[in-house]
Amino acid sequence: MNEPTNGLNGSDRRFNALVIELAIRLFAIGALIYWTFIIVLPFAAIILWSVVLAVALYPIFRVVAEILGGRPITAAILMTIAGLVLIIGPVTWMAVGAIDPIKAVMAGIETGDIAVPPPPASIKDWPFVGEQLYSFWLLASTNLRSAFTQVLPQLKPAGEFLLDMAKSAGAGTLKFLVSVLLMGFILAAAPQMLAGARALSRRIDPSSGEKFVDLAGATINAVSRGVMGLSLLQAVVGGAGMYLADVPGASLLTIAILVLGIIQIGPLIVVAPVIFWAWTTLATGPALALTVCMLSVNYVDNVLKPFIFAHGLSTPIPVIFVGVIGGVLAHGIAGLFAGPVVLAVVWELTKAWIADDLKLVSETAAEPDFAVETPPALSSAQGVKNL
Repeated sequence: MNEPTNGLNGSDRRFNALVIELAIRLFAIGALIYWTFIIVLPFAAIILWSVVLAVALYPIFRVVAEILGGRPITAAILMTIAGLVLIIGPVTWMAVGAIDPIKAVMAGIETGDIAVPPPPASIKDWPFVGEQLYSFWLLASTNLRSAFTQVLPQLKPAGEFLLDMAKSAGAGTLKFLVSVLLMGFILAAAPQMLAGARALSRRIDPSSGEKFVDLAGATINAVSRGVMGLSLLQAVVGGAGMYLADVPGASLLTIAILVLGIIQIGPLIVVAPVIFWAWTTLATGPALALTVCMLSVNYVDNVLKPFIFAHGLSTPIPVIFVGVIGGVLAHGIAGLFAGPVVLAVVWELTKAWIADDLKLVSETAAEPDFAVETPPALSSAQGVKNL
C-alpha cells in the first residue's frame, strides 16, 4: 500500500515560494515608495513651483537657447540668474525702503506732526457706531498719540496678524528662490524630462496618456498666464491709486504688489499700511477713495481667477473654479496649480469614460419594436356564421 504524503509536492512548494517572494517584493516596493513620499513631502511645494515655472517659461527658454546657438544649459543658467535678480532685487529694495517710512510715521505720531482731519458731523447719525466713531475720530484729530494709546490693546491682534503675514511672505520668498534654482535644472533637461513624462503616461494609459500630459501642460500655462496677468492688473490699479494720492514710495510699493502677486503671497501686506496712512494723512474723501481702490486690488483676483485661468482651455469654468479654490484651501499656494490640473485630468477621464459607455450602448442596443400585430380580417361568411 502507498503511504499518504503529509508534505507538499514540488509544484506546491514552488508556488508558495513564488507567493512569498512576490509579497516580499511588493512590501519592499511599497516601503520605498512610502519612504520616498515622506522624504519629498517637505519639498512638495518647491518642486511643484519649479515645475510650474519651467512649464510656463519653456517657450522663452527655447527662444533664448536658439539665440545662444542651441546651448540649453547656458540658456537655463541665464534664465535662473534673471529670475533670482527679479525676485531678490525688488524684495530687498522693498525691505530697505520700508524702514524710513515706518520710522517717519512713528516719529510723526510721537511729535504730533501727523494731522488727522476732524470728522464730519454727519457721522453722528450713522446707526450703531456713529457716536463712538465720531468721538474717537475727534480725539484722533486733536490728540493722535492719546487716541493711538487708547486703541493700542485692540491693535495688538492686528499687529500680530501683520507680523505673521510678514513671516509668511519671507518664507514664501525663500521657497520661491529655491524653486527658481530648481527650475534651472529642469529647463536644462527639459526634453529628457518631457520624454520621461510621456513614457510614464503611456505606461499608465496607452491610449490617452500623452493627451493628459499635454492637458496638464496647457492648464499650468493658463494658470501661470493668469497669475502674471492678475498680478500686473493689481500692480497697475494699486500703483495708479497710490500715485494719485501721492503715497510716499508709490513706485516701490507698486513693484512690491507685483512681486507679492506673482509669488502668490497677496498684496495685503502693502494694502493695510497704505490704508492706515490714508486715514491718518488725507482728508475723508481721498482717504475713502484710496481705501476702495486698495481693497479692490486686494480682492479682485478672487473674483477674476477662475475666468482668466480657464481661458483657452476646454475644461469648463466651474471645474477650474473648484480646482483653484479647493486646491488653495487644501494645499495652500501649491494647490493653486495642482487643483486645476487634477480636476482637469479627472474631467477628461470622466468624459472619455462616459463617451465609451454611450458608444457601447449605441452599438449594442436594438431599436425597440412598437409595431402592433393586427389580426387577419374575417371573411363575410365567417362573420355571418359567428353572428
